[in-house]
Amino acid sequence: MNPKVSFIVPCYKLAHLLPECVNSILAQTYGDFEVLIMDDCSPDNTPEVARSFADPRVRHVRNDPNLGHLRNYNKGIELARGEYIWLISADDSLRSSHVLEGYVKLMDASPNVGFVFCPAMKVVDAEDRGVMAYSLVADRDATIRGHEFLSKHLVYANIVPSPAAMARKKLYNNVNGFPLDLPHTGDWYLWGMFAFSADVGFFAEPMVNRRFHERNMSSEFCTEAAMAMFENNLAAPLRFLQKAQREGLEALAENCRLGVAAEYLRQLTPPKPGDPIQTTISEEEFERSLESNVDDNRSRRAIRACVYEHLGDLCVPADQSRALRYYRLALHQQVNATRLRAKYVLARMGAAGRILRESVSSAKHFFGSTLSMKV
Repeated sequence: MNPKVSFIVPCYKLAHLLPECVNSILAQTYGDFEVLIMDDCSPDNTPEVARSFADPRVRHVRNDPNLGHLRNYNKGIELARGEYIWLISADDSLRSSHVLEGYVKLMDASPNVGFVFCPAMKVVDAEDRGVMAYSLVADRDATIRGHEFLSKHLVYANIVPSPAAMARKKLYNNVNGFPLDLPHTGDWYLWGMFAFSADVGFFAEPMVNRRFHERNMSSEFCTEAAMAMFENNLAAPLRFLQKAQREGLEALAENCRLGVAAEYLRQLTPPKPGDPIQTTISEEEFERSLESNVDDNRSRRAIRACVYEHLGDLCVPADQSRALRYYRLALHQQVNATRLRAKYVLARMGAAGRILRESVSSAKHFFGSTLSMKV
């Protein structure tokens, strides 16, 4: 009989961390699983470590030659016999012995839930650095509608820690696994594609360790392929937009356009000191990228308007002339935008406009806080 869950553990030059990962899986209170150690022709002693686990549920699969991380993931998915798949790198681990039991219980009881995850604890080498804030979706356990999760979260960023998620194998099969052209954001793309057709389960307790060290793939991308990261980050919301348009989901498509705009805005905004990625794109590069990546004029206009409006907002305190220029560019794309036109008029008023704008903002903040307290 096939196991209920397949843990896929990719391993390359991580033999020294493999025991912590696998033992955290073997310690789970729910035991109907297999562990596939996907050894991608690692030059260290991964085979020796893999053979050291005296548990028939652990299988060592060694690639020869090296497949690369995405093909290795897809091979593991293909070999997996479980109904549910949990892909966790050899340098990460489960910090709770009951996490798998909770996940399986929810998935078995909720056929509409396609994947489930929890916040991750950041671990630098062997030291806990606290919960990764981006993964804190709610303060309690929840089941979230797929389209809602996509619209509120995934169109803007990947908030699902990859080692903390378990998904139905059929969803991986439906999208043919990890896309080979997205080496940095393949998991983000998959969570979004899954959310088009399935709901999302969330557990509020941080039950997984996400380790950061010098061999992390994300670190290599930050230092060696920043522009590739940008293109990968842009591809995820772009593909969500294309799918939403194909399926006639206009409300979702509108949120996807905002997600595309948010990624362009991140690249057009000068980076802060200490940011891992120091690349930015010029306005000309933004326009060329937008023209080549977005086919329909309606989407291009909406994305331009959003990007230029927010660039104007960033310029208001220090550079009124640039703010006015950006607001004019945005208005050229959305001439009937009342809020945008008000910002333009206030910017033209100079110092008086800044004072008025700050007063309106303060009033909104005050009344919003007051209403929140009353509720």
